[in-house]
Amino acid sequence: MKVDNKTARYLASLSNISLSDEALAALAADLEQIVDYIGDLGSLDTSGVEPTYQVTGLSNVWRSDQIQPQLPRQKLLNLAPERTTHSVKVPKVL
Repeated sequence: MKVDNKTARYLASLSNISLSDEALAALAADLEQIVDYIGDLGSLDTSGVEPTYQVTGLSNVWRSDQIQPQLPRQKLLNLAPERTTHSVKVPKVL
């Protein structure tokens, strides 16, 4: 597949980068080689190769989600420089 400078310029604009004419020509050439290589990969015979879905062998690595408070609320509030009855007082943002 031929990748021309117009296509390379369009891809560069999608990426929000500006390129010189020399860099644009180099990008077009590189993109053309990449597309050709991907085309070559598509022609390989992979009929005897099993798909790889999981490489680590792990099935479910999630832990149960149980809340366990470490410190009582009042002890944490006592650590704050300023507080109200039940919460930490912070400076206004707006």
